[in-house]
Amino acid sequence: MALFLALCLLVLKFSVTNSAEEVPNTLNEACIGTGGSFFLEIGIYTDRCPEAEAIIFSWVEKAVSDDPRMAASLLRLHFHDCFGCDASVLLDDTPSFVGEKTAAPNLNSLRGFEVIDAIKSDLESVCPETVSCADILAVAARDSVVLSGGPGWEVQTGRRDSLTASKTAANNNIPGPNSNVATLVANFQNAGLTLNDMVALSGAHTMGKARCFTFGSRLNGNSNSNGPEINVEFLQSLQQLCSVSDANATLAHLDLVTPSTFDNQYYVNLLSGEGLLVSDQVLVTGDDRTREIVESYASDPMVFFEDFRGSVIKMGSLGVLTGENGEIRTNCRTVNQL
Repeated sequence: MALFLALCLLVLKFSVTNSAEEVPNTLNEACIGTGGSFFLEIGIYTDRCPEAEAIIFSWVEKAVSDDPRMAASLLRLHFHDCFGCDASVLLDDTPSFVGEKTAAPNLNSLRGFEVIDAIKSDLESVCPETVSCADILAVAARDSVVLSGGPGWEVQTGRRDSLTASKTAANNNIPGPNSNVATLVANFQNAGLTLNDMVALSGAHTMGKARCFTFGSRLNGNSNSNGPEINVEFLQSLQQLCSVSDANATLAHLDLVTPSTFDNQYYVNLLSGEGLLVSDQVLVTGDDRTREIVESYASDPMVFFEDFRGSVIKMGSLGVLTGENGEIRTNCRTVNQL
């Protein structure tokens, strides 16, 4: 069994950069039988719904034009939906069901649900019951990066939507803003991602904002992220920003230099002691291996772009529902009625 699972993981690695059609069918089908398919395809909607990606792009473009911060928010929705990209994060609570929106990493944090609703409504009018909410999240994340100046990639599609969600899993699997390197690595490895994937995907913090309470320990000097290279001026500016009466509602840029651009400035900031979250700054102060990767990304944006592209495709392929598993929701907030 160990050898068989190793072969499945090798196929997963192969399929990240190649069409799933190139994977031998016998191994493909056998790996599906282990509890869920690893395999997605590029261009699955070419025949089924040829307008799908254009419709998603147009809505994301409008949303980002109206609110540049929305690019980071839509990217974050995809991240928080994974590990196990099945649109579970989009499900609303009901009297008999508690979803993931009120989990600690998501509550009063995730946004962009209305944009996904608009995309889904448009797609349902053009191609009913065809494009999954999970695929919408994956494509919208890519488009958000592209519209913000970052790299593009061909999104593998074919995900299906979950029939349920788990608040407990969201609390346990999504790393918190005060995580140290060991915790970050463990969370990512448990999902099937490497230390290098973790550092590359952390670069998504080159856009967006965070509330003061998420980096309070860094401001108070109670974290292990400040280290010998502490940037006193930067921390003092954050202390002033968060000294207002309603600090929990106050937002700070994750990247104060180019806050709406997807670039490598995040890593440059880390080397200057200007990482906003503890989980950001520890990539430099907490581990020599992660610091070395940070330095490579800070010196060459193309290296970062290439690694991010590979890691986000890999992340989006883990734990997905395909084939006859799950469903194609007609409303991303609720499961279909029987």
